Amino acid sequence: MARPKIEELGWCPTPMGEISLRRRWDPVAETDVHEIRLDDEFLMSSLFTAAEEEMARLALAELRSGGADGGFDVVVGGLGLGYTAATVLDDPGVRSLTVVEALEAVVDWHERGLVPAAGNLSADPRCRLEHGDFFAAVASPGGLLSDEPDRVFDAVVLDIDHSPRHVLAPAHAAFYTVEGTRRLAEHLRPGGVFALWSDDPPDEAYLEVLGAVLDRVRAEVVDFSNPYRDQPSANTVYLGTRPGRPV
Repeated sequence: MARPKIEELGWCPTPMGEISLRRRWDPVAETDVHEIRLDDEFLMSSLFTAAEEEMARLALAELRSGGADGGFDVVVGGLGLGYTAATVLDDPGVRSLTVVEALEAVVDWHERGLVPAAGNLSADPRCRLEHGDFFAAVASPGGLLSDEPDRVFDAVVLDIDHSPRHVLAPAHAAFYTVEGTRRLAEHLRPGGVFALWSDDPPDEAYLEVLGAVLDRVRAEVVDFSNPYRDQPSANTVYLGTRPGRPV
């Protein structure tokens, strides 16, 4: 019996809308594609992961360029299909990774092995999947991890919203302000790196927000092939470092 062209692997109502995981055969790319959708909006596709993976590599390279040499403790905000987290774990200098995901269904899909990167994450003892609201945790005095309120990290890598201007929930908008960036910096060690994925071109206004708090701020444009277009597509990765020398 032939497999259906589109398979719904998981579905759950959430406060932001109905989230679903599906697998489909893509005749253009000639491969199986896993997708996460929120209502009718695409959140992530296994067909387009180059920028998320490059963001993780850029963040860790930025740590090393600042003088750090390994033993990195990293937080990834947003689990999705797991490609950002898996790329972090590919680096032998990473000591621990905590992935904070607001939607419990997404964590469940990984724990059940329904997504391509799930095996990499669940099999690595350095990795912890944490169900929680990343933005609320940044804004609260309790720290990013409820059971370790004073813990700080070498890198925070964020891939949740579409861009600083195109957020999934109104409550996220405060994170992309100067005050939100100051609160984020409190969770980084001196010399620690913040990296952010965006689907939009570089935003000079947001670079100014980052520059009011962080050092070595820049936007990297990551080009990648797109089987639906005759020219490459592009995403943006923002980078910034908490002032101070690594300790």
